[in-house]
Amino acid sequence: MLHGEYYLLFEKLQEFIDANRLIHDELNLLAHSTDASFYRLIPKLIIKLNTLDELTKTLRLTDQYKIPVTFRAAGTSLSGQAISDSVLLIISNKWNKYTLLDDACKISLQPGLIGGFVNKILLPYKKKIGPDPASINSAMIGGIAANNASGMCCGTAQNSYKTLSSMKIVFHNGTTLDTSDMNSRNSFLIENKKLVEGIKEIYSRINSNSILKDRIRHKFKMKNTTGYSLNAFVDYADPIDIIQHLMIGSEGTLGFIAEITYDTVDELPDKASSLIIFPTIEEASRGVAKLKTCSVDAVELMDRAALRSVENKKGMPHYLKELENSCAALLVETRGKNKELLYNQIEEIKNSLKNVPTILPVEFTDIPEEYSALWNIRKGLFPSVGAMRKTGTTCIIEDVAFPVAMLADAVIDLQILFKKYQYNDAIIFGHSLEGNLHFVFNQDFNSEEEVFRYSNFMNEVTELVVSKYDGSLKAEHGTGRNMAPFVELEWGNQAYELMKEIKSVFDPYNLLNPGVIINEDKNIHLKDLKPLPSTDPIIDKCIECGFCEVNCVSNDLTLSPRQRIVILREIARLQKNNEDVFRLNSFLKLKDYSVNQTCATDGLCAVACPVGIDTGSMIKKIRYSENSKLSKKIAMLIAKNMGIVTSLARISLNGVHFFHKLIGSDMMEYLSTSIRNLSLGKIPLWNKYMPKGAESISINAIKTLSEKVVYFPSCINRSMGISVDYENEVSVITKTIQLLNKAGYEILFPENINNLCCGMAFASKGFKEAGELKAIELETELMRITENGKIPVLCDMSPCLQRMRETLDIRLSLYEPVEFIADYLIDKLEFNQLDTTISFFQTCSSKKMELNKKIELVLNKCVTNVVEIESSCCGFAGDRGFTYPELNKHGLSEIKKQINGKCEHGYSNSRTCEIGLSLHSGISFKSIVYLVDECTKSKPVSN
Repeated sequence: MLHGEYYLLFEKLQEFIDANRLIHDELNLLAHSTDASFYRLIPKLIIKLNTLDELTKTLRLTDQYKIPVTFRAAGTSLSGQAISDSVLLIISNKWNKYTLLDDACKISLQPGLIGGFVNKILLPYKKKIGPDPASINSAMIGGIAANNASGMCCGTAQNSYKTLSSMKIVFHNGTTLDTSDMNSRNSFLIENKKLVEGIKEIYSRINSNSILKDRIRHKFKMKNTTGYSLNAFVDYADPIDIIQHLMIGSEGTLGFIAEITYDTVDELPDKASSLIIFPTIEEASRGVAKLKTCSVDAVELMDRAALRSVENKKGMPHYLKELENSCAALLVETRGKNKELLYNQIEEIKNSLKNVPTILPVEFTDIPEEYSALWNIRKGLFPSVGAMRKTGTTCIIEDVAFPVAMLADAVIDLQILFKKYQYNDAIIFGHSLEGNLHFVFNQDFNSEEEVFRYSNFMNEVTELVVSKYDGSLKAEHGTGRNMAPFVELEWGNQAYELMKEIKSVFDPYNLLNPGVIINEDKNIHLKDLKPLPSTDPIIDKCIECGFCEVNCVSNDLTLSPRQRIVILREIARLQKNNEDVFRLNSFLKLKDYSVNQTCATDGLCAVACPVGIDTGSMIKKIRYSENSKLSKKIAMLIAKNMGIVTSLARISLNGVHFFHKLIGSDMMEYLSTSIRNLSLGKIPLWNKYMPKGAESISINAIKTLSEKVVYFPSCINRSMGISVDYENEVSVITKTIQLLNKAGYEILFPENINNLCCGMAFASKGFKEAGELKAIELETELMRITENGKIPVLCDMSPCLQRMRETLDIRLSLYEPVEFIADYLIDKLEFNQLDTTISFFQTCSSKKMELNKKIELVLNKCVTNVVEIESSCCGFAGDRGFTYPELNKHGLSEIKKQINGKCEHGYSNSRTCEIGLSLHSGISFKSIVYLVDECTKSKPVSN
C-alpha cells in the first residue's frame, strides 16, 4: 500500500505510464527487487520505463517530491548497487536502439541492449566493444558503462572509460545533456552553472595539488572501480568531458546514462590458447611478468584450488588431477590478423617463457573446439564453487587488484587469510596481466558468529590490499554497498572528501541511488543481507545472478527464472517459520499465473545459468504436486489411449477448420475470443493458422537393403495437418516421406504408431507417470525396430526428439530433421541453392542440442540469405500458445521488425512453434523439410 509522497507520485505517473508498468504489489516488488549481490532491499514502487520521455518526466516528479530512486538494467551487479528500498527504475528491453557510425568504428547504444548482442551486431565488421565482462551475454550496456565493467581482455586500455566517445545523460531533475551535440553542450554550460562551477572548482584543486594528482594517476594504472573516476579531472580539462567520464563507474549515483557511443575495437579473426602449468604460484607470476612484453590478449591465473574445483568435470584435461598442491596455471590467449602473424606470436610467447619452469611443455591450439574446452576450465570456476556450497549459504566473489610485480606474494597472503578464517573451499583466479584477482568462497550469514567471521575477514582483506600492497579493493565489480565503507581507507581522506563533493554537486538532495559508493555507515556491508532459505534441491544453488533472464521468454511479461526462485524461496521461508499467514496466502494465490502457468519450461535458463539450474524442472515438479488424483488418472487414461485421442483431435481440428472456411477469419476470431473470455481463459484461443486434422500416413517407400531409417512422426504431426498458409502443400509427414524416398531410404514405421508418444505433452504438465509410461512404450518399440540401435531414428519435431534423447536408451541413434539432413541426406541429394531470402527460427530444443553449425550448413546449401529470428523462445511452449497466447505474443514481439519485409517464407523444426511464428510474423512458417525438398533432387545413380 502506497502512502504519502509515494502515493502522490503514483497518481502522477499514471498520467503517462501504463498501470501494468507501475508495480506495487508485494509479490512483484519482491520478485523484481533482487540483484546478483548478497543484499536485499524491497522497493516501495517499481517503474518499468520504456522511453527517454518517461524517464525525464519521472525524475522531475521524484525530484519534486524528494523521493530517492535507483536505476536498474539487467541487475547482474555483484556489490549491491542495483537494489532500493524506495523507487526502483527498471530499464525495459524497449531501450534497444543502436546506430553504427563511421564504418562501425563507433556505435551508439541505448542502455537496454545486451553486451553480447552488441558484439554480434559488430562481428560482420570485425569489430567489438571494448568492455568484455564475464556477464557480457546477460549484462546490459547501461550497467556495463555505469559500473565501468571490464573483463579478461579489455584491461584498462579498452574499458568504457577509455573507449567512451559521447554520452546522453539525464540528471536528478530530468535535465538532459547530449555530449555529442554542441548546442546541447553549450546550453548545459549556461543553464547548469552550479554543477559546472562545482566541477571546475574540483578540477582546479586536484590539478594544483601535485601529490594528489600523482596519486590519482597511480591508482588508475591498475584496474580500479572503487569510488568515483577521479582520473577524469586529470585526463580532461573541459567540464563536459569531465562530467561524462565521471558517469563511467558512477553506478547510477550521479545520473542516468540514456545513450552511450563507444569507439569500437578490432575483433581479430585468428586466435590460439594454451593452458600452461607451473610448479608454483611464484613461477606462474614470473610467467605473467614475461608475458607482459608479448602479444597476448588474455592471461588468466588459476591457483591449485581453482583447478581442483573443476578437475572432475566433463571435458577437463586428465592431467589436472595429477598436479601437486603447489601448482598454478596460466590460461593464455593470443590473437592475430592472420594465421602467419598468430604463429609468430605463439613462438614469441614460447620463447619468453623458456627460462621459466613449467610442468608440461608449452603448447598452443588454434582449433576452436580445443581452445573452447580450455576456456571452459576458466568459465567453470565460479559455478563449481557455487554448486559445492552448503544449502542456505551465499557464494561470494570478491574482486581486487595488486601491482603485477607483487602478484605472487599477494596470492600467498590471501591463501593464508583463507586458512586463518577457515574458508577451505576458497579459490583464486583472475586477469593476471592487470594484477586483477577474483577470489570465491561460500559464506553462511545465518548467525551472528558467521557475520562476525566475514566482517573480520573482510577487514583483514582490505588492510592487506590497501596498506600492504596499495592495491584496488574493487577492480571491476563496482563499489556498491559492499565496499562503500572502505572507499576512504583506499583513497585517503582528501580524495574521499572530493568524492563526497562530486556526489553533492551532481545530486544535491542525495536522491540517486543513496548509500552506494558514498556511505557513512561503516557497517553497511553487513546489513540487509539476502536470505537464501532451503527450498528445493533443484534451485537451492541459485545465486540470483540473473544470467538466466536473457534466455527466458516470460521475462518482462510475468517473471524470469531468477524471480520465480525468489518467490518460491519466500514462500518456503514463510511456511517454515509459520509467519505472516496473510502474506503467504497472497503469494500462494498469485504464484499460479506468474510462477507456474507462464513458465515455458523450455530449460533455456539452464543453458545460461552458471550452475546449470533448470527452473523449468522446478515448475514441472510444482505442477506434479498440484495435479489432483483425478487429473492424474485422466492423464493416464489418455496416455493409454493415444490412438483414440489423436483421432478425436483430427476430427476436432477438421470441424474447426470447416467452420473457419464457412464463416471466415474475422468472425471466427471474434467467436473464439468471446468463448475464451466467457470461460475465464479456460478454453484455448483459436487463431487463423490453426491447422486442420492430419491425413492418415501413406507409405510409398523405396525398398533397398543399403539405407534404412525408422521414421517416428510425432503425435503433434499425426494430429495436425496443414494450415491455410500452406497453399497446396502436403502434410509434413508426407513431405518427410517424399524427401527420404528421394534420398533412397527405405522407411520403417514403428508398430502401433498411433498409440506411441515421447511423453513430453504429459511431463511438461506435471503428469510424470503418464510421461514415463509413454517413454517406456516408445523405447521398447524403437529398440525392437532398430535392432537395438543399428538403424537411425528420425522424429519430425525437434522438442520431441530432445525429450527422446533425455529419456530413451542411449544405444538409439536419434535425430531431429535438421540434424538428420546434415548427417545423412546432404551427400545423397543434389542441392540447387535458391537465390532468395528466408527466415529461420531456432527452437529451444535445437539450442540445447547445440545444432547451430548443422542448421547453418543445411541453410547455406538451400538459400543465399537467411534472416535469423532473435528470440530466446517463441513462447508457444507445446500448447501454451493456445492456452496462454500472451506468452507467445510476448516472445515474438520483435519478429515483424526483424523480418521487416526481407522475406516471404520462414522455416523451423517444430509444428506448434511454426503456428505461433506464422501468426506473429505475418509470413508462413513451415518445417525445414519443405525447404530442403524444394531445392533438392535425387542424385544420379553412378554406373
